[in-house]
Amino acid sequence: MSPNQTISLEYFPPRDIAAQEKLVRAAKQLLAVHPAYVSVTFGAGGSTRSGTTSTVSIMQNLGCDVAPHLSCVGSTKAILHEILDTYREQGIRRLVALRGDMPSGMGGDPGELRYAADLVGFVREHYGKAFHIEVAAYPEMHPQALSVAEDLEHFLAKVQAGADGAITQYFFNPDGYFDFVDRVRARGVDIPITPGVMPITNYTQLSRFSNMCGAEIPRWLRLRLADFGDDKASLRAFGIDVITEMTAKLLAQGAPGVHFYTLNQAEAVSAICSNLRGN
Repeated sequence: MSPNQTISLEYFPPRDIAAQEKLVRAAKQLLAVHPAYVSVTFGAGGSTRSGTTSTVSIMQNLGCDVAPHLSCVGSTKAILHEILDTYREQGIRRLVALRGDMPSGMGGDPGELRYAADLVGFVREHYGKAFHIEVAAYPEMHPQALSVAEDLEHFLAKVQAGADGAITQYFFNPDGYFDFVDRVRARGVDIPITPGVMPITNYTQLSRFSNMCGAEIPRWLRLRLADFGDDKASLRAFGIDVITEMTAKLLAQGAPGVHFYTLNQAEAVSAICSNLRGN
């Protein structure tokens, strides 16, 4: 990695004390990769709001620059003001602004802000440049988009609303990432677009996540992963090698850094970063 390329990490709020202790152990271990910042996820319709707030505080206490996820779907402007005011008072200077998923039982009411671009515009209107805003990007197209062209327009709207940078959904085809970057650059977008990277540690879990978010697992990779069966150690070792090679290619060809979806685990990310450093 060059000095201007960064590593960032994503965590999710733990559900209980045991999970919180596990998260803290993982986060402390991953301080060794010197993350530029860490993000903390936000549940559908704010379903993990209190968990997000407490996890943000935990990460701040560890000395991390924290970027909480902020979702607008199912929320009101008053609630968003309350959250943003609290973050500003806490010294938070980064956000990951997302539309978010509609929680069950809400009857399809998206709330006062319908899209992530609306949320970015809301933050800029009321808070100016108080926050550095990251938004989501989908090299393989958002699963709910009607077309690649429509998906690109939604991304451009977020940039025009004031986004400072973007983090992609994870993928396993670097060419798709570079094609996406080329297309947005051709439209005059120059913000950093950081590839999101998912370590491979559990095939069943990865397949479930990928089916939900629209990330394609190439056929050769699916077959290799399925072939390991119950041999979890060999699958993890293979997964570390695959992701190390992919990440090295992304960085070598000009990605501004990588954003690891840690799943609150440290070992795979630590191993990949060690490989990238040549240790």
